[in-house]
Amino acid sequence: MNRKYLYLSLLSVSIAACSSVSNKQANGGFEYAKKDEVSAITIPDSLQKPVQKHDFSIPAVEANGPIGEDMDIRAPSLVLPIAAATRVEGNDGDAKVWFDQVLDDKDLLDFIRSIIEQEAKEDNVELFSVNADKTVLDSSWYINQKESGVIFKDIDETVKVRFRYSLASKTHGRSVSVQVDAIEYMKEDESGTTTEMNPIDKHRAEIAMLNLIIGEVDYKYRELKRENILMKAKQNLVSLGTNPNNEPAYVVDMEIDSLWTNMPLFFADYGFNTTDLNESKNVYYVDFMKPDAGFWDSLWGDDKPQLDLAEGKYRFDLDDVDGKTAVTLLDDEGAALPLATLEKLLPLMENGLSFKTIL
Repeated sequence: MNRKYLYLSLLSVSIAACSSVSNKQANGGFEYAKKDEVSAITIPDSLQKPVQKHDFSIPAVEANGPIGEDMDIRAPSLVLPIAAATRVEGNDGDAKVWFDQVLDDKDLLDFIRSIIEQEAKEDNVELFSVNADKTVLDSSWYINQKESGVIFKDIDETVKVRFRYSLASKTHGRSVSVQVDAIEYMKEDESGTTTEMNPIDKHRAEIAMLNLIIGEVDYKYRELKRENILMKAKQNLVSLGTNPNNEPAYVVDMEIDSLWTNMPLFFADYGFNTTDLNESKNVYYVDFMKPDAGFWDSLWGDDKPQLDLAEGKYRFDLDDVDGKTAVTLLDDEGAALPLATLEKLLPLMENGLSFKTIL
């Protein structure tokens, strides 16, 4: 789970950055901040005043705003909606993301909440439910310590942040939002205890935590998808049947869009070269040539599968049949291959169209 460690590192950096200014300042000197404002030219009332344009006027600096070395120049952190069906709404800059339903067999709200709870458990952080329906969760302290020394280490600084996770579900239940807020902060060092957090550091810590959650949702989606594929791979997905025109065909227990996307993998392994295709009609035009079994392939056990099929031009037609896909193999004259030929090819076609060799 390298992605998890990456986001945890970013979170630690965000928390630790509260006490560091090395990456906040611009390069160069700050003499400009010490310059006095030049007074306007005084023109006697007896003279005509020149026309003044304000196209390039510099607005007045806010009295309480940061200047010079106190100016934080870091770019704002961004929410990274990398998980399937995630999106960011609006441009308010909040650490908030929307998840749309991907797994029909799981309640989305419970699924997202379980990931947040699992992540907190792995990080040795407790979660406390703020409301009865457990849609608002507060964490205990996330702690980052800065140490010095080689053999005997001293803790020079401790930075702690507590987060609040707010979940909201739309009425239909197929969209859930997650917002992360840093609700409490504390820094302890030799100079004393600080309980206020720089707004930029606060925002960066919130975004880093939200991106950690998004990354784990993405990882879980991929894990469950792979488990589903492996489960199907152990089943007999291919059988003999007919297409909608009552012609002999292979019936594959896979949705037509998924099978259409994976067909090039089958072609590459079984000696078919795609010459043309019609995506709107789900048709592949191919040339078949029996793969050459070279000396080194046989030596290392990498012999390619050999279909007992005459070399030439063929066509694969894919049709939806009640959620499954009928695969019709036709010759260069457009005639469907007879049932006897499909039966002879079935052992290899069953393995190939189940894509067991690529798992």
